[in-house]
Amino acid sequence: MPKNKGKGGKNRKRGKNEADDEKRELVFKEDDQEYAQVLRMLGNGRCEAMCIDGTKRLCHIRGKMHKKVWIAAGDIILVGLRDYQDDKADVILKYMPDEARLLKAYGELPENTRLNEGIVDEEDEGGADDYVEFEDEDIDKI
Repeated sequence: MPKNKGKGGKNRKRGKNEADDEKRELVFKEDDQEYAQVLRMLGNGRCEAMCIDGTKRLCHIRGKMHKKVWIAAGDIILVGLRDYQDDKADVILKYMPDEARLLKAYGELPENTRLNEGIVDEEDEGGADDYVEFEDEDIDKI
């Protein structure tokens, strides 16, 4: 039988993220970067995001973040714009909820940006149709 020369399997790789809880410095956008909010995940390391400048872009999650930083719909991300493709971008950083609130407080994000909420479809915003009230005589007829 061959002798094991490695350091372990996939369970060892899972435990590498201990230093993620500590506070990190807030990163602001630079040239050729933009803030965006994830609309939906597409799979295969891609997502669709609405950038703050009003453009909907197809974003590719970079390999350093792939399977290490989990991105969901509604998250605020920092994307790097491509100078040769305007409708595509690369995800550089995912902001934690407290960092996103700080960005909004500093005025980097517009006031109408909704944080910590999933993206709600326009049909579901009414909410009045979801609640049905029955009276006692209605139940007796059934």
